[in-house]
Amino acid sequence: MSLYQKLKKVIEARDFEGYIELIHEDAEIVFHKSGRKLTKSEWGPMFSTMMENPKFVTNSSRCVYENSEIMVSHNFNSYPDDTKEAVMLVCMLKDGKIIRMETGATPI
Repeated sequence: MSLYQKLKKVIEARDFEGYIELIHEDAEIVFHKSGRKLTKSEWGPMFSTMMENPKFVTNSSRCVYENSEIMVSHNFNSYPDDTKEAVMLVCMLKDGKIIRMETGATPI
């Protein structure tokens, strides 16, 4: 199963433990809008809270490209504050896990 398929599966199941296992211990998560950078240990609690909220929904997810070094996907996300964004996710991969994740989001 590709990393994209694994990621999609755990997000749809709201399986935080499965999700965090896909993130490399040395991962860096970068927010395009702000330039903010988080480590895995900083990102985990934030994303866990998002996954616990039923108003956080990912729709129309698709893999744009994936190989052993990079995965690019596009999603439409709905958030607890009733906003929606089109999100491009670019992940650099190492050892079959996400070592660097960067998002670019456009409000819709």
